[in-house]
Amino acid sequence: MAKGSANKPSVVVVPAPGDLARVAERTLEALVKTGDRLCVGLSGGIDSMVLLDVIVALAPRRRWRVSAIHVNHQLSPNAPVWAAFCRRACRAHGVPLRVVKVEVTRGERGKGSEAAARAARYDAYRACRADHMLLAHNQDDQVETLLLRLLRGAGVKGLAAMPLARADGDLHVVRPLLDVSRREIERYARRRKLEWVDDESNADTYFLRNFLRGEILPRIEPRVPGYRATLTRAAAHFAEAAALLDEMALLDAQGGMQGDALGVDGLRRLPAARARNLLRHFLANKGISMPDKRTLDEALRQAISAKQDARVRINLGSHTLHRFDGALHLVPALDAPDPGFSATWEGERSLRIVALGATLKMVLSRGTGIDLERLRELPVTLRLRRGGERLRPDAARPRRQVKDLFQEQGVPPWLRERIPFLWSGRHLVWVPGLGVDQRYHPLEGARSVVPRWQWDSVLAPAGNKARKAL
Repeated sequence: MAKGSANKPSVVVVPAPGDLARVAERTLEALVKTGDRLCVGLSGGIDSMVLLDVIVALAPRRRWRVSAIHVNHQLSPNAPVWAAFCRRACRAHGVPLRVVKVEVTRGERGKGSEAAARAARYDAYRACRADHMLLAHNQDDQVETLLLRLLRGAGVKGLAAMPLARADGDLHVVRPLLDVSRREIERYARRRKLEWVDDESNADTYFLRNFLRGEILPRIEPRVPGYRATLTRAAAHFAEAAALLDEMALLDAQGGMQGDALGVDGLRRLPAARARNLLRHFLANKGISMPDKRTLDEALRQAISAKQDARVRINLGSHTLHRFDGALHLVPALDAPDPGFSATWEGERSLRIVALGATLKMVLSRGTGIDLERLRELPVTLRLRRGGERLRPDAARPRRQVKDLFQEQGVPPWLRERIPFLWSGRHLVWVPGLGVDQRYHPLEGARSVVPRWQWDSVLAPAGNKARKAL
């Protein structure tokens, strides 16, 4: 831990023109309004401690309301020490601090833990009551991120690296030190006699970022002293190109969207590169982690070339991409329900079915829906489709296979395996989206119930035809 004055209140100083604080102030002037609530992501490391010091110094003149959050990932034995240090530092600055513990799955030698820790950290940030979340990424971080993504074969959007500001849902992230080098941050910290903590994992060159930072970039600097500015400028060029590709995707999407789904005909009419760009844009707007090129190409090939009756289903990790009714639909990846699922209805007005991600509502009525007296002649159960079931919702038409009725009504295939059938004993009474069997239609004025099947929002049917069916 560096020696300094973390146990004393910081002295409010007006930054000199051209120094680190002035750079941060100019950045914030363009993005943050007077009186806004700012939350500083505080790890306790040198970067975040410098950011906190700068923001506390600037806040009185801008009437900013400053708070901080420390996320304890529980990955290091020193994590409690870092949390205690952040508490002391915030007390000294007079800044409210929230400490949040998160669970991060640790793989072999930390494999995957960096991405998992970042996801957990951002989940914690979203709970902050602030107008802006301030993070202490600097110019060296930007260079390392660009090189990491190059080595991993990222596309144009990935090579844009970290933006100065971005909206992530309700979370507005700002990086006031992104144009400041790590060397300038260290100089500021020494001049201000700040204290900070060091994460021991930063010295482990097993991690590629640390390898670049500790062994590769120091060898580049003597030959290309201005590499930070040069590579940061390259990232800005990539960001500009990515914005142009987004604009092209918006133009290509015009008339091609079907509600929340992406029309296949529109993709089919485009050259391959523009079709890939449109599919990437569609996935990015849904918050999907971008698949690798092989997966993206395969999704596009199947979407465009597979036979009309083929069941196209691409696994994207958190979601599955389905082709249905002439469009591509994104559906959360959920475990398949137990084929032996069964639930009993005992007269409840509302029956929550967690296993299927939905709720059964039974609304009392007269003369419409299901004849209540006949329904209760035998035990009433909900079971999943097993094959061969037949239903006659229309008295003017013969009894038909449920499979055929699903296709006729446009019920999406990802819902068919989760739709329960309502039985009275051995008799099929009702199927959501298809209707009530005619033998259970009530006479005029007879006591009845109207069944309503309500999906959780993540499973709500996409597309006009599907919504009408369910």
